[in-house]
Amino acid sequence: MADRTPAPTLLIVEDDRALSAMLVALFTDEGYDVDVAYDGQQGLHLALTGHFDAAIVDRGLPVMDGVELVGVLRSRGIATPVLVLTARGSTADRVDGLDAGAQDYLVKPFEVPELLARIRALLRRPDDGSTLRVDGLVLNRVTRSVSGWGLPPEVELSEREAALLTVLMLAPSRIFTRGQLLSSAFDGVDTPGVVDTYVHYLRRKLGKSAVRTIHGTGYRFGAS
Repeated sequence: MADRTPAPTLLIVEDDRALSAMLVALFTDEGYDVDVAYDGQQGLHLALTGHFDAAIVDRGLPVMDGVELVGVLRSRGIATPVLVLTARGSTADRVDGLDAGAQDYLVKPFEVPELLARIRALLRRPDDGSTLRVDGLVLNRVTRSVSGWGLPPEVELSEREAALLTVLMLAPSRIFTRGQLLSSAFDGVDTPGVVDTYVHYLRRKLGKSAVRTIHGTGYRFGAS
């Protein structure tokens, strides 16, 4: 007997109980294995402790806003593709969601076929999270090697250098404080100065523009 393809796993974070029930029923009928959370904190816990092929996150969640939730996931190195579902349709709201690290943004009310198609598109993306590509820079998170930007072939990073670069690349438009980078990339370290040290190491290996200093705040990825 041929092996069955595992059902895709989907996390739905939506506080509207009627809508969340509809989404769970819809995607279950489509063959997905679905988990649901009703506030941002619960959604964060599920996303950090489980494995999901994609997530649908409402923008206006209680406890923790949906965009904040996406930003925290990216800062923790979680690359699960996210579609933000929201009643807010302004350009600024869309930009906020995408800059936080979401892959897609759909405004309520939505058409069910479009939602299904967008989730299928997220699942078709070939990147399994092991390779990050931003502005021509490519990081292989398994081998900790970097290419692009005219660098020599396969520049190798240390474990902590790769962890820091991963956090920055997962949300390339986000500005991180030293404290946020310390907690995200340097487990067990409580000295903020270590962030500056490893920023220096990354710049030495990848070029001074690899990490941008935001004076008075912290750092962000050095997008061109």
